[in-house]
Amino acid sequence: MNKAFVKESDQDDDEAAALALAIPAGAKNYITPAGYQRIKDELLQLIDVERPEVVKIVHWAASNGDRSENGDYIYGKRRLREIDRRIRFLTKRMDLAAIVDPSVHHGSDQVFFGASVTYRNQAGETHTITIVGIDELDPLNGKISWVAPVARAITKAREGDLVTLATPHGPEELELLAVRYPAPAA
Repeated sequence: MNKAFVKESDQDDDEAAALALAIPAGAKNYITPAGYQRIKDELLQLIDVERPEVVKIVHWAASNGDRSENGDYIYGKRRLREIDRRIRFLTKRMDLAAIVDPSVHHGSDQVFFGASVTYRNQAGETHTITIVGIDELDPLNGKISWVAPVARAITKAREGDLVTLATPHGPEELELLAVRYPAPAA
């Protein structure tokens, strides 16, 4: 298809917007060592394995002749752009990363980046969350970003403290029941 009819750019506007919006202005991209390693592993997988495979397919498809109706060629080029876009995104994230090892706070009862915190809300429900970097969040498994409202509310509080969380339904009191950090690597 003619590029005049398809909006394609070298930069993914959605990823660029996510990169700009996710990290507060003037802040660093805090990340745990494990999170940084996952990003690095994904980047190396894309560069060393996936991209070369797609390049081979595109090269083979291009050698078959007419490229305008060659599905392998068209899909391969599109996939190559997606891989290159993801490589650029991951590279930027790694460049902005500030690796913070939460195990340095092992034994502390104060909440900082990397803490696993168990708290009780006003309804009596208990929740356990781990404060991680923006690139590591997994809300279904209790990993929330350090910029999340709950994380900001409880940061620097201590075990046993009551903190106030601003919610759309008004302020809510949270009682911190336990604060844990991973043990330092031997």
